[in-house]
Amino acid sequence: MSDAARFAEKIVIVTGGAGDIGKAAALRFAREGASVAVVDLNLSAVNAVVDEITAAGGRAIAVKADVTKAEDVKAYFAEANTAFGGVDILFNNAGVEGVVQPIEDYPEDEFDAVMGVNVRGVFLGMKYAVPFMRARGAGVIINTASIAGLSGSAGVCAYNASKHAVIGLTRSGAAQLGAENIRVNAVCPSPIVGRMMESLENGMLPEGSNGDAREQIAAGIPMQRYGTPEEVVGLVTFLGSADAGFLNGGVYTVDGGLTAT
Repeated sequence: MSDAARFAEKIVIVTGGAGDIGKAAALRFAREGASVAVVDLNLSAVNAVVDEITAAGGRAIAVKADVTKAEDVKAYFAEANTAFGGVDILFNNAGVEGVVQPIEDYPEDEFDAVMGVNVRGVFLGMKYAVPFMRARGAGVIINTASIAGLSGSAGVCAYNASKHAVIGLTRSGAAQLGAENIRVNAVCPSPIVGRMMESLENGMLPEGSNGDAREQIAAGIPMQRYGTPEEVVGLVTFLGSADAGFLNGGVYTVDGGLTAT
């Protein structure tokens, strides 16, 4: 099967579909034949993604949802099911970075907000995906974690904690669901070009500081650069494909060698 037809007749949900990685994933899945439900709180942005997909001849719908709310999560599954007839792959990708602050100064409401999207949102996506995938006899859940889920970094305690939790949810889901041919894996990107890293860079260098946060961060990566959303999506689509049929419970880095050092 050619890449152009790799996901023919597959139905994919992408959460965080207005973000850099989410948009790239929706476009790639659609280009390779999938019908895609693009989910985000920013409806105008996901409408733009869907317009791009349909203009290229693909099939997609835009769904506005707050992934922290069970009713919204149930609704995005229902809309995908109504539009396309089921769900085969969930790219559980919605996430936020939070602020950069020491633990003793970290705002409690900000901590709760990060945990809400990054942990509760992933949990709810997994929870409500299972019945749809069970009905089809198989399925794939791909959770976006981070290299921040594999180690600690000063100033981003909520993000660190949330991404460790995503890896725990992934492993728990894989252990439970593998016997039903529902595979659950996690991807762990390093710094990736886009809005999230720009936000973190701004938080890492106080106003008036000299230097370039991106240059400093990239210098610590063996490949000496940030990754791109498309490079993350290359792994995501592989994990969603039949070629990854025996991969379950894995935690895969896309990091230019950063965690090898």
